[in-house]
Amino acid sequence: MFEMYKYVLDKVSFDQFLFRKELKKAIKEIDTDEQKVFKSWCFSTFDHRYKDVLYEVFDSQAVSA
Repeated sequence: MFEMYKYVLDKVSFDQFLFRKELKKAIKEIDTDEQKVFKSWCFSTFDHRYKDVLYEVFDSQAVSA
């Protein structure tokens, strides 16, 4: 799953709405064991472009968990 969502997020990264939508889906689907690695990958890959989206989605995920 992790690899699939890396691919998906890379492909939709041209659009903030699609990126947010797919990121939310990914967080729900990815195993708890891979969550930290996935979060690190997201920030290292998309921090320059979608920092606000990343913080919003990952922070809301932490609250709902």
